[in-house]
Amino acid sequence: MTTLAADREIEHLMTLHPKGFDLSLDRITRLLDRLGNPQDRLPPVIHIAGTNGKGSCAAFSRALLEAAGHLVHVHTSPHLVNWHERYRLAAEGGGRLVDDKVFAEAIARVAKANKGEKITVFEILTAVTFILFSEHPAEAAIIEVGLGGRFDATNVITRPAVSVIMPVSLDHEAYLGDRVEVIAAEKAGIMKRGCPVVIGAQESETALEVLIETAERLDCPTVVYGQDFLAFEENGRMVYQDEDGLLDLPLPRLPGRYQFANAAAAIAAVKAAGFEIGHRAAEKAMAQVAWPARMQKLSQGKLVDLAPKGAEIWLDGGHNPGAGVVIAEALAEQEEKNPRPLFLISGMINTKDQSGYFSAFKGLARHVYTVPVSKSDAGVPNDELALRATDAGLSAEPVGSVANALMLLRDSWDGPAPRILIGGSLYFAGAVLDENGTPPT
Repeated sequence: MTTLAADREIEHLMTLHPKGFDLSLDRITRLLDRLGNPQDRLPPVIHIAGTNGKGSCAAFSRALLEAAGHLVHVHTSPHLVNWHERYRLAAEGGGRLVDDKVFAEAIARVAKANKGEKITVFEILTAVTFILFSEHPAEAAIIEVGLGGRFDATNVITRPAVSVIMPVSLDHEAYLGDRVEVIAAEKAGIMKRGCPVVIGAQESETALEVLIETAERLDCPTVVYGQDFLAFEENGRMVYQDEDGLLDLPLPRLPGRYQFANAAAAIAAVKAAGFEIGHRAAEKAMAQVAWPARMQKLSQGKLVDLAPKGAEIWLDGGHNPGAGVVIAEALAEQEEKNPRPLFLISGMINTKDQSGYFSAFKGLARHVYTVPVSKSDAGVPNDELALRATDAGLSAEPVGSVANALMLLRDSWDGPAPRILIGGSLYFAGAVLDENGTPPT
């Protein structure tokens, strides 16, 4: 796929408009009005907010709907390698990333309608989502919130088929607040009066209370993980249960026990949105679901070739303490099934709680190689990141790149074939996929 045309349009926008977030709906509302309000002409929308698990829920929802034969649009953010990943347009046999020419033309049209007025690039690209999704036929649209919920640019959808709130924890404190109940209230801002709500597994009782209270105040038909639906492992299978009964399904293709709750939220969401998902379609979805850089096993590529012989390599873009916990749990599960020494290769950005992330791996990881994040100017210097890992109780050292870390491990380790986790930032994970020669498709 050539990406030059769309990339040129986006690079031009970056020179005109401020980088980052400016949480308000005034600018996006004004722009969409000039475009004829395409957000009001979408197929049924599954709108997903939360701190962790949004992308996995979107991936499971897409897999479920497509397995049942439905045409589905999907908007996610951020992208890993190419901007096009944010826009998957419905197609027979499964959605496809947007064509470069179609994408570039939509960006140019939206930018022209904005008339050079103050706006963020994310708002323009969100308007592009609504243009693309309203002009290409589909039976459902899955739209992931970018940041927060209440003032996120996607929150101009007035009648979602269902609003989904995935696990809420501390993240983006500079924008959303430093208390989990405040963040939960921001996420709950995507709920609309009378529209169905699915509340995914919540670690915080305080967050759960805020979400339920908001849904009740808005008279939303609501189902809550652990109360109205749940999923658990039994005899090497995943069992989903709700008031309609049980679904006995294969374990999801996405590894980690935490994915059961993500899969369950997606099943509940798709049902709440009015779609019937039969047992056969649900089985197919669990086997086919894919979500790059979320506990993705790397089995080939330029970087993989540099690793110690027989190494098991995982890539995950999780970057906050909550993500660290679930990733560590997933790796502990792998350790139970197939014991191997675990090494981390980590790159992070400076808006995240680096020590909080690393602390989840204490007692599990033998050593951490910290590397720069080449695709972000907010990357934490590798020597500073090594100190944060050390603060969390880990053995750590800075190295120049992922390739260097893999070669250093290959040349210095003489024990059994290791297990390697590469991660700490979605920007970092995207750079790894690019360098490895295995970008998302």
